[in-house]
Amino acid sequence: MALVAVGKTKQAGYPDGSPRALSVYPLRVVLKAVLSLLTLIGAPLVVADWPLHGADTFEQRQSPLTQIHPDNIQDLGLAWSFDTGTRRGLEASPIVIEGTLYTTGSWSKVYALDAVTGAQRWFFDPEVPKAWGANACCDVVNRGVAVLGDRLFVGTLDGRLIALDRHTGEVIWSVLTIDQSKPYTITGAPRLVGDQVVIGNGGAEYGVR
Repeated sequence: MALVAVGKTKQAGYPDGSPRALSVYPLRVVLKAVLSLLTLIGAPLVVADWPLHGADTFEQRQSPLTQIHPDNIQDLGLAWSFDTGTRRGLEASPIVIEGTLYTTGSWSKVYALDAVTGAQRWFFDPEVPKAWGANACCDVVNRGVAVLGDRLFVGTLDGRLIALDRHTGEVIWSVLTIDQSKPYTITGAPRLVGDQVVIGNGGAEYGVR
């Protein structure tokens, strides 16, 4: 599966000029335009931060960017794509800070990408035991990370909350947040409250299914 960034290009569609449907990119997740770095013809390249899940503390998902508007929406095309090497689900909302896009893939893997080119800056694999996937009701997905200062936080499918150095991907600390004798999981993105990081877990419903 691949991450896809969109931008304005001179060749938006097939060589004969017909529009290219989204379905021609199978098993790819198109990043929201407000999260992508867009290349507009005749305009400078602009990077805007998206520092929190949902953009702000109210998670309104509203971008102040104005590069995309009704007059140029038809000119958007592929700017870059990144292959995560899996056919499993991608459900993360990326975080963008200072030109780096932070996102997660299946099995709680974390990717730091150059927002301009899509080049990988670092990669972190928490090595979740594959057997733990049996405890996840809806695939081994992960919905993203949280960033506070130089630290990046991710919850793992097997119940750990991990802090990474956001510049290098090195582990700073790791805490087990669940009782692993029960079928609990973490698929959600952490939330920040002041200088605190908060994470919940799923799986409590298994006892009543």
